[in-house]
This record gives sequence, C-alpha cells and structure tokens, in this order.
Amino acid sequence: MSMTNPLARVRGLGSAKEGTHHWIVQRMTAVALVPLTLWFVVSLISLIGADLAAIKSWLSSPFNAVMMILTLIAGFHHAQLGLQVVIEDYIHGHGMKLATLWIMKGAAFFFGAASVFSVIKLSFGG
Repeated sequence: MSMTNPLARVRGLGSAKEGTHHWIVQRMTAVALVPLTLWFVVSLISLIGADLAAIKSWLSSPFNAVMMILTLIAGFHHAQLGLQVVIEDYIHGHGMKLATLWIMKGAAFFFGAASVFSVIKLSFGG
C-alpha cells in the first residue's frame, strides 16, 4: 500500500499535450472521407467495364483529378493516424515502437506520394 496521496501518484503522468490534436485531426479526416468515399464509389460504379482510355479521359477532368487526390491524401493520412494509435497502444518497447512508427509513416508517405503522382501522370495523359 502506497502512502502517497492521489495527486502525488498522478503528477507527471498527465496529458502529453498532443492527444487532443491527434483525435481532432483523425475525426476531421474521417468526416472528409465520407463525401469523398461516396464520390469515389459512385465514380467506380460509373466506370464499370471502362477501358484504360476511358479511365484516362475521366481522370483528365480537373474535378475528378482533384477529388481523387483529395481522397488519396485524406485516406493515407487517416490510415497513418489510426495505425499510429495501434502501434503506440500495443508495442511496448520504446526502440521497437519508434522504429515501427518511422517505417509506417514512411510507407504511408511513400505510397501516398506515389498514388498522387500516378493520378497526376494519368490525368495529364502520361
């Protein structure tokens, strides 16, 4: 049994001052993904049976290209935020946690950038 009072037990164990920001950003990306995902699903349905030329033509529209890029950015950022929480909660070794976070964030950035590049390349007829 500890002789310290409750205040002494929690002192120094409070908020890291970033949890609220992380939570708000994850909710913002989730809200942004609702209409973007609906647009994406409707677009995919309209493109059923289309060949590559039709998809390039569809993606060459500035509206469709921008919406696709927004969907990709919001999706990869939202996934990265969610995976960060899982890694922080379930990997307990500090070094392993740090390495896993770096790898995950690097992969999310790489695949997000590659996806955006692909959309830009396809939209300009590459």
